[in-house]
Amino acid sequence: MTEQVQKAALQRLRRIEGQVRGLQKMVQENRPCADIVTQVSSVEQALAGVAKILLTSHLHHCARSNPTAIDDVVELISKHWR
Repeated sequence: MTEQVQKAALQRLRRIEGQVRGLQKMVQENRPCADIVTQVSSVEQALAGVAKILLTSHLHHCARSNPTAIDDVVELISKHWR
């Protein structure tokens, strides 16, 4: 993983960490379930964005020199995303 990809992923993960803390606060404050579920969906989408950055980097850098890396990515996608 390049330094640029690592920096982007960490920046997004820190933002997601803040969103999760916000979710905890929403639950503690007994906010409406619909609002909480909406924010959970937002966190899930943000995590998917991190995965996309990492998988794209992997394909660009690792898969070029290792054809089985593509199979690994396909396996990850089929296992974790429906």
